[in-house]
Amino acid sequence: MQYWQDFLPPSDRPAPAVWSGFFDATMPDGTRLRLPLRDLGDAAVAGMIANQASFPVLDRISHWMAGQARRFAPEVVVGLPTLGHVYGATVARALGHANWVAPGTSRKLWYDAALSVPLVSITSPMAGRRMWLDPRLLPRLQGRRVLLVDDVISTGSSSLAGLALLRAAGVEPVALCVAMAQGNRWQAGWPDSVPVAAAFATPLFARAGGDWVARAETAVQNCCPPIAPATG
Repeated sequence: MQYWQDFLPPSDRPAPAVWSGFFDATMPDGTRLRLPLRDLGDAAVAGMIANQASFPVLDRISHWMAGQARRFAPEVVVGLPTLGHVYGATVARALGHANWVAPGTSRKLWYDAALSVPLVSITSPMAGRRMWLDPRLLPRLQGRRVLLVDDVISTGSSSLAGLALLRAAGVEPVALCVAMAQGNRWQAGWPDSVPVAAAFATPLFARAGGDWVARAETAVQNCCPPIAPATG
């Protein structure tokens, strides 16, 4: 639980060549967020569990996400389950919205199967789960500029499910905004028609004995253009 509770100050030292157990991700204001490295077998990624983070960390990241999203002029935010829900409401509030839309993973009695899609992710790969959209929320989406919000994009599978769900509702989002772009594996399958913005990006890691080496070329930089500094 030492992770994602506060930010470390900026460092004027070069980043270590080898990482063991954690990675210090650089934030837009130069501070660092210490993240655990998750061993996936052939590689490792810097992980972040949003619903375990402190409120100050979430508030600052949400500010940066909203700062990235403003250039798309979104009118409504759709936060994807489950950890995208952590950011959906706070990003919508930071954008000045009165509400947001939260698809879920359980079916209510009045839901329509046509407004559901299969859902898997890098951390929840089990089959059988589905993402559902409440049909009563369609008027909140139709004819408006919709922003998809998720916690992380890694392989892109859960974000692609959210995109498919919106398209089933006849909605094409103006962009996807995430807290962290976790490497660049998602780029191969992501449509060029939907821009991706992120508060920060982290690379993939190659094994080096019992430790890990950051593969700098796998960190996506063009999704994190400079934004105004956070306040408060």
